[in-house]
Amino acid sequence: MKAILIPGNGGSTPESNWLPYVKKQLEKLGIPTTNVQFPDPVMAREEYWLPFIKELGADEETILIGHSSGAVAAMRYAERHKILGSVLVGACYTDLGEESERISGYFKNPWNWDTIKKNQKWIIQFASTDDPFIPLEQPHYIKENLETEYHEFTDQGHFGGDKDKLDFPELIEAIKAKL
Repeated sequence: MKAILIPGNGGSTPESNWLPYVKKQLEKLGIPTTNVQFPDPVMAREEYWLPFIKELGADEETILIGHSSGAVAAMRYAERHKILGSVLVGACYTDLGEESERISGYFKNPWNWDTIKKNQKWIIQFASTDDPFIPLEQPHYIKENLETEYHEFTDQGHFGGDKDKLDFPELIEAIKAKL
């Protein structure tokens, strides 16, 4: 078993937000965790990110942990590949009317929700009512279509970027419960 951390767009790095914390905590549990710089970090385009996730070795023994655009990439990856499970943090399923999201390529095709579910054993989702970027309707729709284990907060914003979120013990506990 291993984990791959997938950041959001806008120039995220392996040091952004809670990524270093999650890597450290998962490795304490004996789960090798990849937290590296993704190509095309500002736009986070599907054409670069999905092949990169494959290059990182994502397979049936991999947990994909994605934040924002990284959560969208995790869902699209699971549409085409079997993985162990995924954690979606601050996820959306539409381009939200944003040009930068539209040109990422993730939203040009309809979602195959059934395949995303079938290609993994479990899906954990985190959302917050005060997320300034993702309206709550977005994670609710994902939850309904993927039947995710769903955790909703009232004070976490976008789980980084808009707030200094440097740890994420709830994510670690949710993964531990799946193992």
